[in-house]
Amino acid sequence: MFISRLAGTAHADAPLFAFRGLGISLLRPFSLYGEAPVVRIPCLFAAMVLAAGGLSACADNSLPEAPATLDTASAAPAEYLIGAGDTLHVFVWHSPELTTTVRVRPDGLISVPLANDVAVGGKTPTAVARELEARLAEYVNDPKVNVIVQDFIGRFDRQIRVVGEAAKPQAIPYRQGMTVLDVVIAAGGLTRFADGNGATLVRTRDRHQTSYRVRLADLIEGGDLHANVPVAPGDLLLIPQNWF
Repeated sequence: MFISRLAGTAHADAPLFAFRGLGISLLRPFSLYGEAPVVRIPCLFAAMVLAAGGLSACADNSLPEAPATLDTASAAPAEYLIGAGDTLHVFVWHSPELTTTVRVRPDGLISVPLANDVAVGGKTPTAVARELEARLAEYVNDPKVNVIVQDFIGRFDRQIRVVGEAAKPQAIPYRQGMTVLDVVIAAGGLTRFADGNGATLVRTRDRHQTSYRVRLADLIEGGDLHANVPVAPGDLLLIPQNWF
């Protein structure tokens, strides 16, 4: 695939490359919260990539606006469930040699002193503590274990994914009461190429996808707090590029 350097960037020293024929460009754009390198994916190419998943990468003003409240099925459970990448502090009372800090492996397992390959993914910290007590009881008299989540990422299906014209497209751990403004701030804001009012929020429930329009420009630039709708675990926020 041919790569060429293009002229006319917003910064004299900013790299700007294009994949001819696909229209993908990599540059350092301006964002509401600073500068960060992002990948700009034009609407036509993004639509080709996402078509297989039934998603639309372009603005669609015919979509209903995202609901102002979450239904019971979309609301997150009160208890936190451990996910791969979380950092756990395992405290064993009166046994400092067994107390340790571990990161959950991609397969959802951890290994601690005297207990290898303990399945923790999708469980609460309390449930993991009780399981570790049962495993350690073979070696320690009446063990008392506390499990504390020190650095959390959460399960993959509970993360909020941001793609398109965000300064830092990424997967963001869901927090109770999170809104689209929280998501945009965590993603570093929008680039100057973003079509904020053309953004789409894709929500999956029971294997069924529903797309909603979200008005990010009205929220961020116009201060319309009615556009600050809540997000749910597993939501996907698509921010298209504005060509005009």
